This record gives sequence, C-alpha cells and structure tokens, in this order.
Amino acid sequence: MANSGLNSNSPSLQIFLHWVMGLAVAVAVGALLWYFREVVVYILISALLAIIGRPFVRLLCKIKIKRFSLPRWLAAAITLVLLWVVIGGLLSLIVPLVAGKIYELSSLDLRSALEGIEAPLTKLQNWITTTFAHAETQFSLSEVLISSLRRFLNYDTVNSVVSSIINTGMSAVIVIFSVSFITFFFLKEDGLFSSMVSAIFPDRYSENVHRAIEKVSLLLSRYFTGLLTESLIISVIIAVVLLLFGMKVEDACFIAVIMGMLNVIPYAGPAAGAMASMFMGIVSPIEGCTIAYTLTVLACTIATVKGIDDFVLQPTIYSSKVSAHPLEIFIVILMAGSVGGIIGLLVAVPSYTVLRVFAKEFFSEISLVRKLTKEI
Repeated sequence: MANSGLNSNSPSLQIFLHWVMGLAVAVAVGALLWYFREVVVYILISALLAIIGRPFVRLLCKIKIKRFSLPRWLAAAITLVLLWVVIGGLLSLIVPLVAGKIYELSSLDLRSALEGIEAPLTKLQNWITTTFAHAETQFSLSEVLISSLRRFLNYDTVNSVVSSIINTGMSAVIVIFSVSFITFFFLKEDGLFSSMVSAIFPDRYSENVHRAIEKVSLLLSRYFTGLLTESLIISVIIAVVLLLFGMKVEDACFIAVIMGMLNVIPYAGPAAGAMASMFMGIVSPIEGCTIAYTLTVLACTIATVKGIDDFVLQPTIYSSKVSAHPLEIFIVILMAGSVGGIIGLLVAVPSYTVLRVFAKEFFSEISLVRKLTKEI
C-alpha cells in the first residue's frame, strides 16, 4: 500500500520538480541577462533596427539587372548605411536647433522676458499671500520663478549639459560600432535573432519561439512605424499652424520638434512638451503680439493637436497596431510608469506586446492569457 501511494504521487512530484527546475533555469538565465544587460541592450536595439530594415533588404534582393541580383550581404550593408544616414540626418536637423535654443535661453534676461506676465503674476501672488501666507510674509512669485529658471538656464548648467553630451557622444561611438556590427548580421542572416532566442529554450519549444518572434516582429514594426508617423504628423501640424500665426521659423520648429519628440512618451511627454512650449511663448512671443496672445495661440494649437492625437492617432497606434484594448494599454502604461518612471513609459507597450505573444505561445491553457491574447 505504501508503494502504491508513492507511485500515485510520483507524477505530481515529477510535475512539481519539472516546474522547480524550469523556474531555476529561468532565474539563472534572467540573472545572466541582467549581468550582461548592456550587451543585451545592444542586441535588442540591433534587432529593432533589423525589423525596420528587413523589408528594404528583401526589396533590394528582388531587384535584378539582367542576370545579376544583389547578394544578401550587400543588400544588408546598403540598408544599414541608409538607416544610419536617416538617423544622422534627423539628428543633424534636431541637435543644432535644440542646442541653439538652449544657448539662447541661457543668455536671456529673464526679468525683462517675464515683464509681459508681471500683472497676472502679481494677482496670483496676492491670492497666494491672502489665502496661505501671513500678511507680514515677504513673498514674490516673480522672484521665485526667476530664481528657479536661472538655476536651469545659466551658462554653468548649459556648459555642464553640453560636456555631458560630448562625453556621452564619445561613449556612443562604441555603442554605434557594436550595434552596427550586430545589425549587419541580423539583416544578412534572416532568422539569426530568432535562433539566438531559441537557444535559450529547450528544443521542443523551438517552433513556438520562432512563431512568437515572427509575431512580435510584425506587431513591433507596425507599432514603431505608427509611432514615428504620429510624431511626424504632430510636429508638422504644430509647425505649420504656428508659422501661419506669424511665429519665427526657428521658434515654431523648436516647439514642433519638442512636442514631436516628447510625444513618444505616453501621457507625461505631451504635458512636459506643452509646458516647455508655453515657456517658449513667454520668452519669445510672436513678433508684434503680446505674450497673452502668443500663449492663447499655443494653448489652442496644442489642445487641438492633442485632441486629434488622442481620438484619431493614438487609438490607431496603441490599440490596433499591437492588437490590444485601449483601456488595457492605459493600465499597462500606468503600471510601467509607476515602476520604471520615464523609461517605464517608453518601453511599456513594446514590452507588454512581447509578453502577450510569448504568453499565448506557452501559456494558452490559462483562461486569463486566452482572454488577453485573443486578438493576436
């Protein structure tokens, strides 16, 4: 009888040991990936660039001139060069514009620039003093605002930021070389990244892993393409509208670039961009117009564009592109932001997409997983 009881429990014991071993291996692999996280980041960036460039590689390989067709390695090299040319071109447009504005703001006479809003600040100061402070308290809202801005917009701070950027740029040379090298082979050998990921899993799961990576590649390529399109549309609309209202070209382009760049950060990015735009409107109003008029134009423009983004662009990108419900995406972004801050907001949707796809492949027997992944 004792032996019978032991035998009846042995399948359960084997399943338990199987899960324990699987968990131990997963923890060991996770620890190893965390230890080499910089290399993992290089590989992930390269995989993303390969996802973006793979359609162009396939297109180049299909081109034939008489009997000659491009070899895969040459198509991969051309695509890699084009990717860096596009990225470098964008940076060459954005970096000088942003750097020029930062230096311009660093030498700005804030007291003169804020004279246009002195009356509203005085009213706000009187209300704060009456409501929260004692009558004898010496308090100047404009002085507080000026001193706060000076801490961020002074030569030493700007010089420190520029020095940090230069140091980061020097370190970026190694990153660019590493990413370029890895990306070239990802483009040259289709399925190489999939094989690398499959090596982590047992052989019996290789088919599941290949399917999951193909699906992730499709969803993420759609997501990032949509995200870049969204930012570009927002930047163009804002720049055109501000130019039509008479704002200087460099100021309109600066605000448009800031709004477009920060828009990639869900929810928090547009708010930060709006505050930066309002500050620009105060220190550099539309020529011949009051600060109040400039701020009104900016507020109406940003609110209109934000409405278009929220009700037209984002539902298309954040839900349909990754096959998830908008409320589901909103909750995921909130959770990621509370855990990882700005970085968490940036990687929330891509990370959730990867988790959903792999969960469907490996845990489809769980009811919750089936409900969350039924649209994939």
